Parts: sequence; C-alpha cells; structure tokens
Amino acid sequence: MNLFVIAGMIGPWQIVIIVFVILLLFGGKKIPELMKGLGQGMKEFKKATDQDQDQNNKDKESLEK
Repeated sequence: MNLFVIAGMIGPWQIVIIVFVILLLFGGKKIPELMKGLGQGMKEFKKATDQDQDQNNKDKESLEK
C-alpha cells in the first residue's frame, strides 16, 4: 500500500486515539526523549541519503568523462 493511501485512511479521531495510547504506554516525561531520538534518527538518515546522492552524482560525472 502506498503511504499516501494509508495517511488518507487515518482520520482525526484515529490520531487522537494513537496519541492517547502513546501517552498511556510511555508517560508524559518519556515523550520528549522519544521525539528527540526520532529527530536525531531522521537527521542521520537525511545526512546518509545526501551523502549517497552526492556519491552517485560524482560517479555519474566520472562515467561521463
């Protein structure tokens, strides 16, 4: 399934329920730590994909020469 199709199926009440369950499972104090870790993970992923894209561009340029 496409991510956009899945996102289209999630309504506002489902989001409220998901947030409520997360709060029940982890508690209010743990949420900022989880979000910080998620942000750092996304930052590392973007950095790695940018490096990979740069390497692909360099390889493409060297093949063209």
